[in-house]
Amino acid sequence: MTEPEPTVHYRTCPLCEATCGLEITMLGDTVQRIRGDRDDVFSKGFICPKGSTLKQLHEDPDRLRRPLVRRDGELVEATWEEAFAAVDQGLARIWADGDRDALAIYLGNPNAHTIGGLLFGGPLIKSLGSHNVYSASTVDQMPRHVSSGLMWGNPGAMAVPDLDRTDYLLILGANPFESNGSLCTAPDFPGRIAAIRERGGQVVVVDPRRTKTADAASEHLAIRPGTDALWLAALVHVVLAENLVDLGEVADILDGVTELGPALAPFTPEAVATSCRIDAETTRRVAREFAAAPSAVAYGRIGTHTVRFGTVASWLCDVLSTITGNLDRPGGAMFPLRVHGSPVTGKPTTGRGFRTGRFASRVSGRPEVRGELPTSVLAEEIRTPGPGRVRALLTVGGNPVRSIQDSEGLDEALDELEFMVSVDIYLNETTRHADVILPPPSPIEKAHFDLAFYGLSVRNIANYSPPILEPDGPDECEILTRLALIASGLGPDADLSNLYDLMLGSLAASAVTTEGGSLHGQDADAVLAHTTGRPIWERLIDVMTRSGPYGVTIDDLEAHPHGMDFGPLQPNLRNTIRTPDGRVAMFPEVFADELVELAASMSQELDADALLLVGRRDLRSNNSWMHNVEVLVKGKPRCTLHVNPGDADRLALVDGGSAEVTSAVGTLVAPVEVTDAIAPGVVSLPHGWGHGADGTRLGVAARYAGVNSNILTDPAITDPLSGNAQLNAIPVTVSPA
Repeated sequence: MTEPEPTVHYRTCPLCEATCGLEITMLGDTVQRIRGDRDDVFSKGFICPKGSTLKQLHEDPDRLRRPLVRRDGELVEATWEEAFAAVDQGLARIWADGDRDALAIYLGNPNAHTIGGLLFGGPLIKSLGSHNVYSASTVDQMPRHVSSGLMWGNPGAMAVPDLDRTDYLLILGANPFESNGSLCTAPDFPGRIAAIRERGGQVVVVDPRRTKTADAASEHLAIRPGTDALWLAALVHVVLAENLVDLGEVADILDGVTELGPALAPFTPEAVATSCRIDAETTRRVAREFAAAPSAVAYGRIGTHTVRFGTVASWLCDVLSTITGNLDRPGGAMFPLRVHGSPVTGKPTTGRGFRTGRFASRVSGRPEVRGELPTSVLAEEIRTPGPGRVRALLTVGGNPVRSIQDSEGLDEALDELEFMVSVDIYLNETTRHADVILPPPSPIEKAHFDLAFYGLSVRNIANYSPPILEPDGPDECEILTRLALIASGLGPDADLSNLYDLMLGSLAASAVTTEGGSLHGQDADAVLAHTTGRPIWERLIDVMTRSGPYGVTIDDLEAHPHGMDFGPLQPNLRNTIRTPDGRVAMFPEVFADELVELAASMSQELDADALLLVGRRDLRSNNSWMHNVEVLVKGKPRCTLHVNPGDADRLALVDGGSAEVTSAVGTLVAPVEVTDAIAPGVVSLPHGWGHGADGTRLGVAARYAGVNSNILTDPAITDPLSGNAQLNAIPVTVSPA
């Protein structure tokens, strides 16, 4: 028998936001080697440890290959037909009284990394007809969406730092050496930071931890956790008070600049110094350097967002960049021009603007944001009796029993559900509660196209990766379509074209009527005929990219396996705005009250013995995703409590010993790692651990279980403008265990 010849395939890594290109060598159906694609137009061969483990993920014996259905209290393998029939029967029972809100849906972070989640998540939500929509956004990034929505009227348009041309990069609450970048798509973030310094620029990192990113920076400022908004307010105050303002080329469309000075008057560098633990002289110097730099940009991420004033901090980052002339200009804060985005018409754009609170949660009245309710209320919506109670749950990716606040409360609440369905490749801490589990294919059995991250990219590029192997079961797009059709009342055996034709027809109709687009004025049927016979996701992507700013077809994308490069970011704000008047709101009125609250926080007395808990990322981990891959979790334990040596001596903690950590809502015991890389008064635990629960099937993760830091997070404390969880700056007491 002749041995198969090796074949080489190129695709984008789906395991984080960096979108690195991979070169995968296959021998038949077996992955032989994975390395960075040196010809990738964006990543140029860069790869992190996660990207090389797609082989282990694909071959993981714990990964589900067949659906599981609960029978007589046990989850057992079933056929796909049986599984979808069970979903249909279960939802029919839940909705028998006509209350669509009785079913909630939770969309995990993995959905942002898949074609299926991004193309079919919306139609699925619409088909459910429920107000109980939850996602990982409110434990991660919702403040960024809200501040963007309030300023430009477009919550999906988040300005990114033009890393490759900036002269001054201010990083707050981010550690891209470990995260690979977040809400800022940039392969080889470390190399890009090094390039800034090599060309004579400055990189200033503001973080209570001396991270690898801080070590590579020009300067590191150890801020007190939770005070980023205060310090940013002081920077903006200095720029305004010292007449360092330069509004640049966007001055003619900015509203509310004059109101900023009076509103930020209380936030002098001297006033915030004690709270932030950054002296006034340093704050003034940084503000002046930022304003004087040829180009500069402020980049705040999860440490600034997952706190009480997360939306204020996000807003002030953009305000700082704008009033120093760095909005929508090379080297500043810019808006990518996505290959599948709106065409550039040359005309000012307008829209309906942005608002929140169109409805509220049943129990505690938390307002809706972007069609979602905050994850902090999910457990109480399940456990509180009465009309509208959540009695069933659909999860698509993610592991909320480990990733959201009061995760133990949610774990207990899931036991009270009458029905639960999960779309997931693992039997984890969340899906063990499900009545039906529907596993999508592995990453190399799915196509890949970064619909989300091309809108956050520091360079305008595109790369489509077809599947390498044929999946044994339905594609993720089909799984979500079947669920949508079942929810629509068409049953588990409905023709998939019921939804496919609707989506294609709607997309084509929009494309041929959009002025300035390459398909404007064409016949919609002729547009769709171009891709007849292709999979549904390729047909949808083709219409989106052909009608986009570059007129790219799916054939073009397939002909460029190393990606297509459309060049550096260009001014694009005027094409991005969706406010009713086409102008930027520099001081949305909701921030007036928030600034009063922020100012009041400066007068709060600081307990000299208090410790504040913060999270941290590890290059080999992505939340709770990769903990069942041995090569990524073996070696030195990573789920440890970082403690400053001075605090360790004061509290009688020893390196390698154990500590009891207690917050207002919970207690856990964690191994201690004493390190001077964390500021005094601060301790740190990573997010997404705590494996080994009964009923899970995660053999490797159970051996490297770690502890669940969200036992310590309080669901009652959120950022009020966005509903985002407070996962950082949590007051705790620590003692030897």
